[in-house]
Amino acid sequence: MSSKTKSTSQSENGQSTLMPKLRFPQFRNAEGWRVRKLNELLFEAKHRNRTLELGPSDVLSVSGEHGCVNQIEFMGRSYAGVSVKDYHVVEHGDIVYTKSPLKRNPFGIIKENKGKRGIVSTLYAVYRPFQSCSATYLDHFFSGDFNLNSYLQPIVKKGAKNDMKVNNADVLKGDICVPELKEQQKIADCLDSVDELLALQARKVDALRNHKKGLMQQLFPREGETQPSLRFSEFREPWAESQLNYLCSSISSGRDQLDPDGAFDLYGSTSVIGKTKNPSFSGERILVARVGANAGLLTKAEGAFGVTDNTLVLSLKPSTNIDFLFQYLGKININRLIFGSGQPLITGSILKNLPILVPSDLEQQKISACLSSLDDLIVAQSCKLDTIKSHKKGLMQKIFPLPEEVEA
Repeated sequence: MSSKTKSTSQSENGQSTLMPKLRFPQFRNAEGWRVRKLNELLFEAKHRNRTLELGPSDVLSVSGEHGCVNQIEFMGRSYAGVSVKDYHVVEHGDIVYTKSPLKRNPFGIIKENKGKRGIVSTLYAVYRPFQSCSATYLDHFFSGDFNLNSYLQPIVKKGAKNDMKVNNADVLKGDICVPELKEQQKIADCLDSVDELLALQARKVDALRNHKKGLMQQLFPREGETQPSLRFSEFREPWAESQLNYLCSSISSGRDQLDPDGAFDLYGSTSVIGKTKNPSFSGERILVARVGANAGLLTKAEGAFGVTDNTLVLSLKPSTNIDFLFQYLGKININRLIFGSGQPLITGSILKNLPILVPSDLEQQKISACLSSLDDLIVAQSCKLDTIKSHKKGLMQKIFPLPEEVEA
């Protein structure tokens, strides 16, 4: 690729063009990208096939993370059927976006349907590219700094509270800056290869997490059992029955306040939420979210820090291995101790009476060292995944003009 400073010029017919900052060598001397209307590239595909045999695998939905996917996979629930009077047929290369509002996503996300032919509800709009446009290119284009919403100029119809719908007759009137088809395809191929690398790295991370999950199922006793199914060869002594209260010097609620002028981390229910001036704790502690949607969430804190009153603090006795107990509590899923339908809650008294099975100090250390090394590997591979994501984001910012450049 060749990196160039973005510049604006005019084509032979007098149209304004833009030059991307990064371009493949074979297009280095080509014309700049032309500004066109989005409806010059796409047309609305309204196609229904009354003879199509419908099944669970045919029904698709739009997922912001994965694009157009099977509805069962997306919704996470059993297939409930679909009315043959209320669907669009979609094929490979079609673009689907949500017309009706979704939470935090009023007008939906554009994604290419890379699967087989299927159907979507008429709550979605389906667009098909003309031959001069690559659907894969547009899929990448709108997943970067651009957003399909910025190219839609809908007439918003207000109905019920928070209910808005996009009028199909008024969409796709925005300006978009695009190269010729061959350059579109080259860009799409490049970004597809980065996506493949991302998917491979994500699978590595998932595999490690699943491996750890399976290992923990064997290293800790299962529910109703008193001994684990997998042990290090040097340990044969039975695990002792105890309660969490006997492993802790105290289980209390935090009391520190947020102070932007403070120098110490302040922990809330989801980890660090800000700073505080006068921390109440030092050393290592296990924190448990006490109330709300995050109730039961575990965090490990160390150093000098403060804790808010929506979080419980487990101060352990010197004889208790904090890494072992943290992994143990994560494995047994203390979310099951939460009560209250309106405001989920977990109390210190409930935690104090939580039954715990404890091995010898040496076995605790061995188990925690094994799992901690696996955690370190997961973190390292997750950092690689984040690096690839950052690389792709930076690449796209150079391959595509920024929205303000198109509008200028």
